[in-house]
Amino acid sequence: MTTILITGGTGLVGRSLTKALVQKGYKVIILTRNAGGREPGENISYAAWDVKKQQLDINALQQADFIIHLAGAGVVEKKWTENYKREIAESRTESSRLVIDSLKNNTNAVKAVISASAIGWYGPDKDPVKPFIEPDAADESFLGQTCKLWEESIEPVITLGKRLVKLRIGIVLSNEGGALAEFKKPLRFGAAAILGNGKQMVSWVHIDDLCRLFIYAIENEGLQGTYNAVAPKPVSNKTLTVTLARTMNGRFYIPFHVPAFILKIMLGQRSMEVLKSATVSCKKIADTGFSFVHDNIETALANLVKK
Repeated sequence: MTTILITGGTGLVGRSLTKALVQKGYKVIILTRNAGGREPGENISYAAWDVKKQQLDINALQQADFIIHLAGAGVVEKKWTENYKREIAESRTESSRLVIDSLKNNTNAVKAVISASAIGWYGPDKDPVKPFIEPDAADESFLGQTCKLWEESIEPVITLGKRLVKLRIGIVLSNEGGALAEFKKPLRFGAAAILGNGKQMVSWVHIDDLCRLFIYAIENEGLQGTYNAVAPKPVSNKTLTVTLARTMNGRFYIPFHVPAFILKIMLGQRSMEVLKSATVSCKKIADTGFSFVHDNIETALANLVKK
Protein backbone atom coordinates (compact mmCIF):
# COMPACT_ATOMS: atom_id res chain seq x y z
CA MET A 1 0.00 0.00 0.00
CA THR A 2 1.43 3.38 -1.04
CA THR A 3 1.97 5.63 1.98
CA ILE A 4 1.54 9.41 1.97
CA LEU A 5 3.06 11.52 4.75
CA ILE A 6 1.17 14.80 5.20
CA THR A 7 2.28 17.93 7.03
CA GLY A 8 -0.59 20.26 7.94
CA GLY A 9 -2.97 17.33 7.59
CA THR A 10 -5.39 18.55 10.27
CA GLY A 11 -6.19 21.79 8.41
CA LEU A 12 -9.00 22.57 5.97
CA VAL A 13 -7.30 21.08 2.90
CA GLY A 14 -5.54 18.32 4.82
CA ARG A 15 -8.73 16.86 6.28
CA SER A 16 -10.47 16.59 2.91
CA LEU A 17 -7.32 15.37 1.19
CA THR A 18 -6.83 12.62 3.78
CA LYS A 19 -10.35 11.31 3.10
CA ALA A 20 -9.79 11.43 -0.66
CA LEU A 21 -6.48 9.58 -0.39
CA VAL A 22 -7.91 6.82 1.81
CA GLN A 23 -10.85 6.40 -0.57
CA LYS A 24 -8.35 5.83 -3.38
CA GLY A 25 -6.54 3.13 -1.41
CA TYR A 26 -3.61 5.08 0.02
CA LYS A 27 -2.29 4.83 3.56
CA VAL A 28 -1.93 8.25 5.23
CA ILE A 29 0.35 9.33 8.06
CA ILE A 30 -0.38 12.81 9.41
CA LEU A 31 2.38 14.74 11.17
CA THR A 32 1.02 16.64 14.16
CA ARG A 33 2.24 18.15 17.42
CA ASN A 34 -0.37 16.09 19.28
CA ALA A 35 0.04 12.62 17.79
CA GLY A 36 -0.75 10.85 21.07
CA GLY A 37 -4.06 12.65 21.48
CA ARG A 38 -5.51 11.59 18.13
CA GLU A 39 -7.42 8.41 17.37
CA PRO A 40 -6.08 6.48 14.35
CA GLY A 41 -8.59 5.48 11.67
CA GLU A 42 -8.63 2.93 8.90
CA ASN A 43 -5.39 3.51 6.98
CA ILE A 44 -4.90 6.79 8.86
CA SER A 45 -2.29 7.19 11.57
CA TYR A 46 -0.55 10.09 13.30
CA ALA A 47 3.12 10.77 13.98
CA ALA A 48 4.82 13.48 15.98
CA TRP A 49 6.73 16.46 14.75
CA ASP A 50 7.74 19.78 16.28
CA VAL A 51 8.78 22.49 13.85
CA LYS A 52 10.15 24.82 16.52
CA LYS A 53 12.38 22.06 17.89
CA GLN A 54 13.09 20.79 14.35
CA GLN A 55 12.07 17.26 15.33
CA LEU A 56 10.21 14.70 13.21
CA ASP A 57 9.28 11.04 13.67
CA ILE A 58 11.86 9.37 11.41
CA ASN A 59 10.01 6.05 11.43
CA ALA A 60 7.04 7.82 9.81
CA LEU A 61 9.33 9.42 7.25
CA GLN A 62 10.86 6.07 6.36
CA GLN A 63 7.43 4.56 5.73
CA ALA A 64 6.54 7.29 3.24
CA ASP A 65 6.47 6.96 -0.54
CA PHE A 66 5.34 10.56 -1.01
CA ILE A 67 5.17 13.71 1.11
CA ILE A 68 2.40 16.29 0.82
CA HIS A 69 3.55 19.50 2.47
CA LEU A 70 0.65 21.74 3.57
CA ALA A 71 1.92 23.12 6.88
CA GLY A 72 1.66 26.84 7.62
CA ALA A 73 -0.09 29.25 9.98
CA GLY A 74 -3.45 30.58 8.76
CA VAL A 75 -3.25 33.76 6.72
CA VAL A 76 -6.65 35.35 7.38
CA GLU A 77 -7.49 34.08 10.87
CA LYS A 78 -5.59 36.70 12.86
CA LYS A 79 -4.64 40.35 12.58
CA TRP A 80 -1.39 40.92 10.70
CA THR A 81 0.80 42.21 13.50
CA GLU A 82 4.52 42.15 12.78
CA ASN A 83 4.85 39.11 15.06
CA TYR A 84 2.05 37.23 13.31
CA LYS A 85 3.41 38.06 9.86
CA ARG A 86 6.71 36.57 10.99
CA GLU A 87 4.85 33.47 12.20
CA ILE A 88 3.04 33.13 8.86
CA ALA A 89 6.34 33.16 6.98
CA GLU A 90 8.43 31.09 9.39
CA SER A 91 5.80 28.40 9.90
CA ARG A 92 6.22 27.68 6.19
CA THR A 93 9.95 28.06 5.74
CA GLU A 94 10.90 26.32 8.99
CA SER A 95 8.59 23.37 8.34
CA SER A 96 10.16 23.06 4.89
CA ARG A 97 13.60 23.09 6.48
CA LEU A 98 12.59 20.26 8.81
CA VAL A 99 11.31 18.19 5.87
CA ILE A 100 14.47 18.85 3.83
CA ASP A 101 16.88 18.08 6.69
CA SER A 102 14.99 14.91 7.61
CA LEU A 103 15.15 13.65 4.02
CA LYS A 104 18.81 14.60 3.73
CA ASN A 105 19.96 12.96 6.95
CA ASN A 106 17.95 9.72 6.90
CA THR A 107 17.55 6.85 4.48
CA ASN A 108 14.12 7.02 2.86
CA ALA A 109 12.13 5.91 -0.16
CA VAL A 110 10.30 9.18 -0.81
CA LYS A 111 9.75 9.58 -4.56
CA ALA A 112 8.25 13.06 -4.64
CA VAL A 113 7.17 16.02 -2.53
CA ILE A 114 3.96 17.86 -3.42
CA SER A 115 4.02 21.25 -1.73
CA ALA A 116 1.30 23.83 -1.26
CA SER A 117 1.83 27.42 -2.22
CA ALA A 118 -0.76 30.11 -2.96
CA ILE A 119 -1.88 32.57 -5.61
CA GLY A 120 -0.94 35.26 -3.12
CA TRP A 121 2.30 34.99 -5.15
CA TYR A 122 0.65 37.27 -7.73
CA GLY A 123 -0.16 40.93 -7.35
CA PRO A 124 -3.34 42.73 -8.43
CA ASP A 125 -4.58 42.57 -12.01
CA LYS A 126 -3.19 45.16 -14.35
CA ASP A 127 -5.13 47.04 -17.02
CA PRO A 128 -5.72 45.47 -19.49
CA VAL A 129 -6.15 42.23 -17.59
CA LYS A 130 -3.79 39.43 -18.58
CA PRO A 131 -4.30 36.25 -16.51
CA PHE A 132 -1.34 35.44 -14.29
CA ILE A 133 0.74 32.43 -15.29
CA GLU A 134 3.37 30.49 -13.38
CA PRO A 135 6.51 32.26 -14.72
CA ASP A 136 5.22 35.66 -13.53
CA ALA A 137 7.36 37.24 -10.82
CA ALA A 138 6.30 37.24 -7.18
CA ASP A 139 4.54 40.42 -6.07
CA GLU A 140 6.41 42.77 -3.74
CA SER A 141 3.57 42.63 -1.17
CA PHE A 142 3.77 40.69 2.09
CA LEU A 143 1.92 37.67 0.69
CA GLY A 144 3.84 37.75 -2.58
CA GLN A 145 7.17 37.67 -0.77
CA THR A 146 5.92 35.08 1.73
CA CYS A 147 4.93 32.77 -1.12
CA LYS A 148 8.34 33.33 -2.72
CA LEU A 149 10.13 32.36 0.50
CA TRP A 150 7.74 29.41 0.92
CA GLU A 151 8.49 28.01 -2.53
CA GLU A 152 12.22 28.63 -2.25
CA SER A 153 12.31 26.85 1.10
CA ILE A 154 11.11 23.54 -0.35
CA GLU A 155 13.18 23.65 -3.57
CA PRO A 156 16.23 21.84 -2.07
CA VAL A 157 14.09 18.69 -2.46
CA ILE A 158 15.27 18.72 -6.09
CA THR A 159 18.94 18.53 -5.10
CA LEU A 160 18.10 15.38 -3.12
CA GLY A 161 16.95 13.69 -6.31
CA LYS A 162 13.23 13.93 -5.51
CA ARG A 163 10.50 15.13 -7.84
CA LEU A 164 8.94 18.40 -6.63
CA VAL A 165 5.52 19.80 -7.52
CA LYS A 166 4.29 23.13 -6.12
CA LEU A 167 0.59 23.95 -6.32
CA ARG A 168 -0.34 27.63 -6.04
CA ILE A 169 -3.76 27.30 -4.48
CA GLY A 170 -6.58 29.75 -5.15
CA ILE A 171 -9.54 30.61 -2.90
CA VAL A 172 -10.73 27.21 -1.69
CA LEU A 173 -14.48 26.64 -1.65
CA SER A 174 -15.38 24.06 0.99
CA ASN A 175 -18.18 23.38 3.47
CA GLU A 176 -15.59 22.73 6.17
CA GLY A 177 -14.61 26.36 6.64
CA GLY A 178 -12.46 28.92 4.85
CA ALA A 179 -13.79 31.61 2.52
CA LEU A 180 -17.14 29.98 1.75
CA ALA A 181 -18.12 29.90 5.42
CA GLU A 182 -17.55 33.66 5.61
CA PHE A 183 -19.64 34.28 2.48
CA LYS A 184 -22.46 32.20 3.93
CA LYS A 185 -22.72 33.99 7.29
CA PRO A 186 -24.73 37.07 6.21
CA LEU A 187 -26.86 34.93 3.89
CA ARG A 188 -28.35 33.19 6.90
CA PHE A 189 -30.09 36.51 7.47
CA GLY A 190 -30.93 37.01 3.78
CA ALA A 191 -28.11 39.47 3.15
CA ALA A 192 -25.63 39.07 0.29
CA ALA A 193 -22.52 41.03 1.31
CA ILE A 194 -20.60 42.21 -1.76
CA LEU A 195 -17.10 43.32 -0.77
CA GLY A 196 -16.05 46.77 -1.93
CA ASN A 197 -17.26 47.47 -5.46
CA GLY A 198 -17.51 43.72 -6.11
CA LYS A 199 -15.57 43.94 -9.37
CA GLN A 200 -12.43 42.26 -8.03
CA MET A 201 -11.82 38.88 -9.67
CA VAL A 202 -11.70 35.79 -7.46
CA SER A 203 -9.65 32.83 -8.67
CA TRP A 204 -11.26 29.93 -6.83
CA VAL A 205 -11.10 26.13 -6.67
CA HIS A 206 -13.60 23.54 -5.36
CA ILE A 207 -12.10 21.49 -2.53
CA ASP A 208 -12.79 18.22 -4.38
CA ASP A 209 -10.88 19.38 -7.45
CA LEU A 210 -8.03 20.58 -5.25
CA CYS A 211 -7.79 17.13 -3.64
CA ARG A 212 -7.86 15.58 -7.11
CA LEU A 213 -5.00 17.88 -8.13
CA PHE A 214 -2.81 16.70 -5.26
CA ILE A 215 -3.52 13.07 -6.11
CA TYR A 216 -2.92 13.80 -9.81
CA ALA A 217 0.48 15.25 -8.87
CA ILE A 218 1.33 12.08 -6.93
CA GLU A 219 0.25 9.72 -9.69
CA ASN A 220 1.76 11.51 -12.70
CA GLU A 221 5.54 11.23 -12.72
CA GLY A 222 5.80 13.72 -15.57
CA LEU A 223 4.52 16.53 -13.35
CA GLN A 224 7.19 18.75 -11.82
CA GLY A 225 7.56 22.41 -11.05
CA THR A 226 4.84 24.96 -10.31
CA TYR A 227 1.16 24.83 -11.29
CA ASN A 228 -1.74 27.15 -10.50
CA ALA A 229 -4.47 25.26 -8.62
CA VAL A 230 -7.48 27.32 -9.69
CA ALA A 231 -10.65 26.56 -11.65
CA PRO A 232 -10.79 27.62 -15.33
CA LYS A 233 -13.33 30.42 -14.85
CA PRO A 234 -12.53 33.10 -12.25
CA VAL A 235 -15.49 35.29 -11.28
CA SER A 236 -16.00 38.68 -9.72
CA ASN A 237 -16.72 38.93 -6.01
CA LYS A 238 -20.21 40.20 -6.87
CA THR A 239 -20.89 37.21 -9.16
CA LEU A 240 -19.69 34.75 -6.54
CA THR A 241 -21.76 36.38 -3.80
CA VAL A 242 -24.96 36.70 -5.83
CA THR A 243 -24.62 33.16 -7.23
CA LEU A 244 -24.22 31.78 -3.72
CA ALA A 245 -27.22 33.84 -2.53
CA ARG A 246 -29.42 32.48 -5.33
CA THR A 247 -28.23 28.92 -4.72
CA MET A 248 -28.92 29.12 -0.98
CA ASN A 249 -31.93 31.42 -0.80
CA GLY A 250 -33.53 31.49 -4.25
CA ARG A 251 -34.95 34.99 -4.76
CA PHE A 252 -35.03 35.79 -1.06
CA TYR A 253 -31.90 37.84 -0.46
CA ILE A 254 -30.89 41.48 -0.39
CA PRO A 255 -27.55 42.40 -1.98
CA PHE A 256 -25.52 45.19 -0.40
CA HIS A 257 -22.00 46.51 -0.69
CA VAL A 258 -19.59 46.57 2.25
CA PRO A 259 -17.54 49.73 1.58
CA ALA A 260 -13.80 49.31 1.19
CA PHE A 261 -13.06 51.68 4.07
CA ILE A 262 -15.16 49.52 6.42
CA LEU A 263 -13.21 46.43 5.37
CA LYS A 264 -9.95 48.29 5.98
CA ILE A 265 -11.10 49.20 9.50
CA MET A 266 -12.24 45.63 10.20
CA LEU A 267 -9.36 43.72 8.61
CA GLY A 268 -6.43 46.10 8.55
CA GLN A 269 -3.74 44.99 6.07
CA ARG A 270 -5.67 41.79 5.30
CA SER A 271 -8.27 43.91 3.47
CA MET A 272 -5.77 44.31 0.61
CA GLU A 273 -6.21 40.63 -0.24
CA VAL A 274 -10.00 40.73 0.09
CA LEU A 275 -10.21 43.70 -2.26
CA LYS A 276 -7.47 42.61 -4.66
CA SER A 277 -8.48 41.46 -8.13
CA ALA A 278 -6.36 38.50 -9.26
CA THR A 279 -7.19 36.66 -12.47
CA VAL A 280 -5.10 33.47 -12.48
CA SER A 281 -4.78 30.95 -15.32
CA CYS A 282 -4.95 27.15 -14.93
CA LYS A 283 -3.86 26.50 -18.54
CA LYS A 284 -0.56 24.87 -17.57
CA ILE A 285 -2.15 22.12 -15.45
CA ALA A 286 -5.04 21.71 -17.91
CA ASP A 287 -2.55 21.19 -20.73
CA THR A 288 -1.16 18.14 -18.90
CA GLY A 289 -4.57 16.46 -19.18
CA PHE A 290 -6.13 17.40 -15.85
CA SER A 291 -9.83 18.25 -16.11
CA PHE A 292 -11.85 20.06 -13.46
CA VAL A 293 -15.11 18.44 -12.36
CA HIS A 294 -16.31 21.82 -11.05
CA ASP A 295 -15.20 24.21 -13.77
CA ASN A 296 -17.76 26.98 -13.24
CA ILE A 297 -19.03 28.74 -10.14
CA GLU A 298 -22.69 27.77 -10.62
CA THR A 299 -22.13 24.01 -10.52
CA ALA A 300 -19.43 24.30 -7.85
CA LEU A 301 -21.69 26.19 -5.44
CA ALA A 302 -24.71 24.01 -6.26
CA ASN A 303 -22.63 20.94 -5.34
CA LEU A 304 -21.48 22.43 -2.04
CA VAL A 305 -24.86 23.84 -0.98
CA LYS A 306 -26.69 20.53 -1.50
CA LYS A 307 -24.21 18.56 0.61
